[in-house]
Amino acid sequence: MTPRTGCEERPSQGAVFLLPKFGCSKEIKLKTKTSMDERILAIAALVAEDMGYNIVRVRVQGGKRSVVQIMAERLSDGLMNVNDCAQLSRALSSTFEVEDPIDSAYVLEVSSPGLDRPLTDLKHFELYAGGLARLELDRFVEGRKRFRGILAGVTKNENGDNVAIDLDKENETALIPFAWISEAKLLITDAMIQKGQSTKTSQKPKPSKKSPKKGDT
Repeated sequence: MTPRTGCEERPSQGAVFLLPKFGCSKEIKLKTKTSMDERILAIAALVAEDMGYNIVRVRVQGGKRSVVQIMAERLSDGLMNVNDCAQLSRALSSTFEVEDPIDSAYVLEVSSPGLDRPLTDLKHFELYAGGLARLELDRFVEGRKRFRGILAGVTKNENGDNVAIDLDKENETALIPFAWISEAKLLITDAMIQKGQSTKTSQKPKPSKKSPKKGDT
């Protein structure tokens, strides 16, 4: 399987390169840490998309037996249940046997992003607007790299995409260039836990109503 790596340059003050199917190069960096992670992502992203999933993050943990950790979500609603994980895991296992991206023995783990999920796609910052998040930048801004606040969506200007965030103890909404973000994740709040419980309840299958049999009281 050959990864799609063709790029199209989008004019702006700083050149931004878009990789078809995988989003921009910045999104790839948010989803991976090493060249091995990127190799796995290039293969897994194609398989996942064909099945209706999006790869959120890839991490290959070393050791006597490597562990390939893949977080994924449904493209339709951003959720991921046990059956989804099992189906994607089987498909990826079959593909990896052919592509052989890792020379040594490894264990594949497919999971949902969880409540305190990583934010690795630009669309995540729009989708989870209103949520509490922590951002880490690849450079110092006003003497620090880490920022915490309520996500307020995404904006665009001549310099590219910006993540809007209402920072703690700040009166004005800050605009942080998406290209500066090296890591981002949601932080768990009581409201998030309640929303998660409500979602699980709504997904439970409703018991079927059976007609009473003769002799039943």
